[in-house]
Amino acid sequence: MGGVIDDERLARTGLARIAEPGDVALARLVQQNGAVEAWLAVSRGESGLPNQSGYLARLDGLDPSHDLDRLAGCDGRLVIPGDLEWPSQLDDLGLKAPVALFVRGLDLRRCVLRSVAVVGARAATSYGVSVAGDLAADLADRGWAVVSGGAYGIDAAAHRGALAAAGVTVAVLACGVDVAYPRGHTALLERIATEGVVVSELPPGCHPTKSRFLTRNRLIAALSRATVVVEAAHRSGALSTAAAARQLHRLVLAVPGPVTSPLSAGVHRLLRQFREETVLVTGADEIVEELGPLGSWAPDPVVAATPFDGLPPDVAATLEALPVRRPVDVVRLSSTAGLSADTVARALEQLRLLGLAVLDDRGWRLAEQSGAADT
Repeated sequence: MGGVIDDERLARTGLARIAEPGDVALARLVQQNGAVEAWLAVSRGESGLPNQSGYLARLDGLDPSHDLDRLAGCDGRLVIPGDLEWPSQLDDLGLKAPVALFVRGLDLRRCVLRSVAVVGARAATSYGVSVAGDLAADLADRGWAVVSGGAYGIDAAAHRGALAAAGVTVAVLACGVDVAYPRGHTALLERIATEGVVVSELPPGCHPTKSRFLTRNRLIAALSRATVVVEAAHRSGALSTAAAARQLHRLVLAVPGPVTSPLSAGVHRLLRQFREETVLVTGADEIVEELGPLGSWAPDPVVAATPFDGLPPDVAATLEALPVRRPVDVVRLSSTAGLSADTVARALEQLRLLGLAVLDDRGWRLAEQSGAADT
């Protein structure tokens, strides 16, 4: 790496350490002056921002390179805007977009090309756990990645359901990617880091707080094409994920529960209060039906900045239908993409030539990308 990009990565790591997620004032400074200049201004006490004293309190003894070393020590990497691995849908958050992401596992952008968030109550009922697990397994079996927050209850059921179906799941944490929270999910999070993705906007070693859980939820919504709420009480954090999804014009889907269950009260309120924006679903088939044709949702690219952008519609739809890990045949891909087998076969050859698709004796899958930045 050259010195300029090193400075950018160090600056964004430092900014992630001293600021809380969703710091709009700091984001505006970065937008206006760039991350390096913003970092220098803050570290010198010259930013002029309202929370400058708070930043200075966290600067004592801070060396961003130590965070990057700790990240490398857990096989993690830093992903910043401009990297091929950066999910462009996060840009929809505007000034609330993360300054950087700390990632362990598979390529994040590839995994969230076709992803659905499944969220809900921590103190879930057996009904909720069963429904969430089945939904996630069925979505994974159809080639969709399942995004959730790594918590007890519905989150854990969603992650485990996707893994049980040999699918991909993404855990978005409110702590560092090297911190096992909750402790009881140490093994689960390690497995996700191996077979899926663990991601956070907080540097290594950071511990969760109530406010960080709430701000984390906007990332879950932004990374996903739809958010499915399985169980939620009236004051459930899962409802904040649904609210973030609405603000981002993402689909909000809700699974009804027993009218006698307090843990379904929040879901039922979603269906009543936001009836024009919330769709009742009872299974993966209905979720996929609501998502519509593949390729119908994506940020509008201004230029073809990466190999993922600027593809013809049929090729883009085939790319989105490709699984990350488990190869499938052309017939299965044509069904998922909603295209004829001949069209998919031609698209696959184009994707293979572009280095985006791989064929082995089991079928087609996404190719490993070499463009993700290293720390």
